[in-house]
Amino acid sequence: MQKTQTAVAGSDVPPLNLKPNQREVLSEAWLDELALGLSEHGWMSLDARSRLGINLLAALKHEVQILDRTDAMKKAGIGRGSDLVRDRTVRRDRIAWLQGVTAPQAALFEFFETIRQGLNQRLFLGLKRFETHYATYHSGDFYKKHLDSFKGRASRVVSLVLYLNEEWQAADGGALQVFNRDNEHEVCGVVLPEIGRMALFMSEEVPHEVLPANRTRYSLACWFRQDEVPLPL
Repeated sequence: MQKTQTAVAGSDVPPLNLKPNQREVLSEAWLDELALGLSEHGWMSLDARSRLGINLLAALKHEVQILDRTDAMKKAGIGRGSDLVRDRTVRRDRIAWLQGVTAPQAALFEFFETIRQGLNQRLFLGLKRFETHYATYHSGDFYKKHLDSFKGRASRVVSLVLYLNEEWQAADGGALQVFNRDNEHEVCGVVLPEIGRMALFMSEEVPHEVLPANRTRYSLACWFRQDEVPLPL
């Protein structure tokens, strides 16, 4: 973790104007929209550029690029702690956990905290905290169909993915493919990882996969959790 913090500490992103648009972020109507999408369909996709602002999105992309260039990101695995397995036939991305130690991360954490509180007020999910990491998919990388949490674990409840890629085309691959929570063989949505695009879904209910990327792809994954004590990363 120290290597990750050191890698981004020297970032030359100016610490000005990084906060999300608080007037829009705190919009009751926008939070209502998130809650409605999750309750009715189990997932949703929306453009969050006006909420987060181009400066913050650019700063976050700059951080993950630094981490990628300096080899501060680790091969992602399946499971946690002693159950962690790094199976390259299932997923091939690299990740770096965020601790909120930089100005861009602190601003992002404020945004996620607003969402946590808003979903609790509307859906009574009992979300106590969140965790988040950067993810890099190089050309050829993928993540096969999976759920983010096993049913009954009461840990990861809501998943959020935020994309950081400019001028992304369908031919670039790397799309998020979402399956119907009532029929895991039916594709109900495909989300291109364009900068500012955000996808939310119920962690225990909605299968999804990342299709093979044809160019380097950057994103952030966040999980809103019901448990209180963080497990070892």
